[in-house]
Amino acid sequence: MLDGKRVAVVIPAYNEEQLLVPTVEGVPDFVDRIYIVDDRSKDATVERARALPDPRVQVIEHEQNQGVGAAIVTGYKAAAAEKIDVTAVMAADNQMDPEDLRHLVEPVVRGELDYSKANRLFTGQAWQLIPRYRYLGNAVLSMLTKIASGYWHIADSQSGYTAVSLEYLELLDLDRIYKRYGFPNDMLVHLNVWNARVRDIPSRPIYGVGERSGIRLRRVVPTISWLLLKGFFWRLRTKYVIRDFHPLVFFYIFGFTMTLLGLGLGIAEVVLRIEGNAISAGTVVLVALLLIFGSQFTLFAMWFDMESNKDLR
Repeated sequence: MLDGKRVAVVIPAYNEEQLLVPTVEGVPDFVDRIYIVDDRSKDATVERARALPDPRVQVIEHEQNQGVGAAIVTGYKAAAAEKIDVTAVMAADNQMDPEDLRHLVEPVVRGELDYSKANRLFTGQAWQLIPRYRYLGNAVLSMLTKIASGYWHIADSQSGYTAVSLEYLELLDLDRIYKRYGFPNDMLVHLNVWNARVRDIPSRPIYGVGERSGIRLRRVVPTISWLLLKGFFWRLRTKYVIRDFHPLVFFYIFGFTMTLLGLGLGIAEVVLRIEGNAISAGTVVLVALLLIFGSQFTLFAMWFDMESNKDLR
């Protein structure tokens, strides 16, 4: 327990027979329950998990491989069923510093936050320790996640080291959240719809401990980008149209419409010019105005979104 509140840790595991044991051994004593969710591993992960002497451990097995997000959701549901006050998530590859767990959990325990997440980019070690391709991919997805989720103050969106309150586990429709590598991004989108208070907590990045990444950026970045695009429009519709109303929706509509019209007309005019056709000055002015007004409307919509969510931290 921590300040009288029960704390659980969910450890999603897939083919982590080498690093699962040191991961569990590092979980602090204040944690009351450890849910190891095996996502149909092909190695001895389940056997290693069941052999652990820690009485806090409960092993849950998936009959089919469903993805890391699905494993986290299974752990969340188990924690919610036991009415655990705060539930954290740690990867089974020993890349999350257990000393940071208290810093993640304490604000949620005290009721200051509803969801906290680690940010490895706050420290000066990130650029040196995180592989360059993953750092750059994280930067791109973090920017897209800011726009899609409305949490403009959040970065390092791919960090899965998190803590969430029981109240929000019970509020969220966990089955709607994306079940694979985009889970932490989609989780933020769903939390924003419920106006959850979210904050980044500095965390030390750990690499080179024998971990094996299953992430392929060429596939993951386009997939998560498409997920975030859909999540963005779902959030606008659900939060600013269905549950309440905010004029920023009109600003986004006008901004996107004018920008797309401007780009389409501009490309058409360039093609006509290449083919030798004359372009009127009026058409050029129209393209410029569409792009200028489109960008202005979009920026105003983003500013309204920032103002609407500035208290959720």
